Amino acid sequence: MPEEKKSEVKAIAEGDLQIIAIPHNKLDEWLCKYPGWKNYIMRSFNERFSEMLRSIESIAFHKLDDRLMAYLKEKKRLSGSTIVKASHYQIADELATSGVVISRLLKILENNGKILLYRNEIKLLNDFDS
Repeated sequence: MPEEKKSEVKAIAEGDLQIIAIPHNKLDEWLCKYPGWKNYIMRSFNERFSEMLRSIESIAFHKLDDRLMAYLKEKKRLSGSTIVKASHYQIADELATSGVVISRLLKILENNGKILLYRNEIKLLNDFDS
């Protein structure tokens, strides 16, 4: 019998959502019984692994200001909004750095006319992508 343990996965919702939990025994059963389900799970694991490798590469080889810009652009793309709802410390946590460093970089972007800073919000201005 496979080891059953509580998942260590954590997620932060950026909007309303509905979650479906699948019992461990059903996951095992469906992996054997339904090839389409197995393919979906394997594809999902592969995508998460690729994301993890990209994150490690980014941390190891890209400057933090470039990583911050890419982070803000991705938030804009995902939300379809020029408003990024996150604190400096949330961004720092996601980029594996300190809040003070993120605050300084965001202030530079604001001084350069790329963004406007508000409490727990960042507005990306028209000049942001250039």
